[in-house]
Amino acid sequence: MRKAIIGKKIGMTQIFDETGKVVPVTVIEAGPCVVAQVKTVETDGYDAIQLGFGEVKENKVNRPVKGHYAKASLTPKKHLREFRVDEIESYKVGDEVKADTFVAGDKIDVQGTSKGKGFQGVIKRHGQSRGPMGHGSMYHRRPGSMGPTSTPGRVFKGKKLPGHMGVQTITIQNLDVVRVDMDKNVILVKGSVPGVKGAILKIKTSVKA
Repeated sequence: MRKAIIGKKIGMTQIFDETGKVVPVTVIEAGPCVVAQVKTVETDGYDAIQLGFGEVKENKVNRPVKGHYAKASLTPKKHLREFRVDEIESYKVGDEVKADTFVAGDKIDVQGTSKGKGFQGVIKRHGQSRGPMGHGSMYHRRPGSMGPTSTPGRVFKGKKLPGHMGVQTITIQNLDVVRVDMDKNVILVKGSVPGVKGAILKIKTSVKA
């Protein structure tokens, strides 16, 4: 069964498993999310739900989003995401989705926006090697040859060059849910997930589980 929730990255820590081994985990505040819309094959051509997450002042929300929530008789939320789920009939507008959607042992895919690293050269951005560092080499951290000169007389598309690095949508698959804490409404996920502390994440049942 496909399940989903919106979460916020709190940070990383470590816990001990039953055998005493240290397990690095990411702490994610998972929900509570509210079901803002239920889409069905009959009305929209596919089955999906829209979840709202995070408190926000109404004067910070634009009129289309405010009207979207007003249609469902809900107060606006800061973040709105759509998920394809199974058993669409089990969701109703206004229902709350909390951390107990997942249990320890579940396999999940976590999608988020990676950290921004600004403008970077080819060594940091693409892992290329530098030239000799002697003063006479005149070639240290530059990108290298741009390609042919007279024919075809241009740089081929896809050439690895310096540029903006990070701030990309990243999905990490097949992560393990180690623990679910309903008192604090958090889930502990083995390993790292994309984004900075406070980043908004889409958490879904793994497609490869």
